[in-house]
Amino acid sequence: MADYVALLGTKGGPAIRPGSTMPTSNLLCLNGRQLIVDCGLGVSRGLVDQGMALKDLSLIFITHLHSDHYLELGPLLHTAWTSGLNSVVDVYGPADLDRHWTGFLTSMQSDINLRIEDEGRPDIRDLVVFHVIDETDVVTLGDMHVTSFRNIHPPLVDTFALSFKTDKTHVVFSGDTAYMPEMAEFAKGADLLIHEAMLEAGILPLVARVGNGDDRLLKHLYASHTPAADAAKIATLAGVKALAFNHLLPSDDPNFTANHWEESVKQEWSGPFYLGSDGLRIELN
Repeated sequence: MADYVALLGTKGGPAIRPGSTMPTSNLLCLNGRQLIVDCGLGVSRGLVDQGMALKDLSLIFITHLHSDHYLELGPLLHTAWTSGLNSVVDVYGPADLDRHWTGFLTSMQSDINLRIEDEGRPDIRDLVVFHVIDETDVVTLGDMHVTSFRNIHPPLVDTFALSFKTDKTHVVFSGDTAYMPEMAEFAKGADLLIHEAMLEAGILPLVARVGNGDDRLLKHLYASHTPAADAAKIATLAGVKALAFNHLLPSDDPNFTANHWEESVKQEWSGPFYLGSDGLRIELN
């Protein structure tokens, strides 16, 4: 199986509207190993659309505890279980991620118990193991080494960029982050940097469209996300082979097209560029 990444959901933020893309989720395939990076709304459908059998779920990584990155974690695991999952799924993420799972299990207790008794399924509560990301070295699995880098996404503190590296392929996800030049060193020489991006001209219209917040939302966006040109600058400083944008802000405003994003990138980055869209598959070798 060739190495690739599929951007399943590429929208920044949790809200969806008619015609909009879906929140953040990704499928990364390295040396035949399938990894999920973030579980925003729509991840289960996105995985199935890529041809993945949910019963094969085994590895999930969550970058931080904003709902557009983990809202569908519980439902994904439950759906995989009803699809035949009978082996352990390891979930890596920030501290307190397991509280989401505990609450989800409580909310679904009647259904889970019924399916165990009525359908003979294994107990889902024995199949999910949580691991807290609190060190640079997250895990080594065979020839794949996963490392983390604490990024800048206030008010959260436990929020991470993630690097996935094998003997032949290196992919880095920035996670949600403000511009930080240090990201270039973390992503140095990667085959693909997948970086969040904010189109500054679209931010005021985005905030106006949301409509139910005050000026704190605008302040959060500017303090916690990376302008597209700065994300492109990171790619150049890092010397990566290719750059992709995900977690687009905005992603669903018809007044801002691919041309606007490409214009914001080209002054800082001249290499291969992929503007995220739901279901976009990027081959890595």
